[in-house]
Amino acid sequence: MSHSSPVLVHLCSTQEWRSAQARGEHRPDSLGANGFVHLSTPEQVHLPANRLYAGRTDLVLLRIDAAQLSSPVRWEPGMPADPVGMVFPHLYGPLPTAAVISVTPYRPGADGRFAPLAP
Repeated sequence: MSHSSPVLVHLCSTQEWRSAQARGEHRPDSLGANGFVHLSTPEQVHLPANRLYAGRTDLVLLRIDAAQLSSPVRWEPGMPADPVGMVFPHLYGPLPTAAVISVTPYRPGADGRFAPLAP
C-alpha cells in the first residue's frame, strides 16, 4: 500500500501568514532563536497551541505537504510537559508558502483551550 508523505501543520497568526505570502516563505521568530520552525502532526498540534496561544482567536492552521519542503525536518522531543516519548517535527529552514496545501482558521473553545483535531 503506498503512503503519501505525512501532512504536517504549523500555527501562525493571520497577519504572519499574510506576510509569508508576500515573501514566499514563513520565517517565524523560532527560526532565528532556535534555528527551526516548530511543526506538529494534526494529532498533537493542540499541545503547543494550548501552551503558547491559549485564548487567541487570530490563528490559522497551515497544512503542509512534507514532500514539498526543501530544508531538513528532524523529529525531536518537545517540552517536558508533553507526553513521554512524544517527538515533534522541526523544520530547519524557512517554511516555503508553496508547501502549504490549506489554510484554515484555528479557534479555541469557549474556555480558551484548543481541542485535538479530528483525524
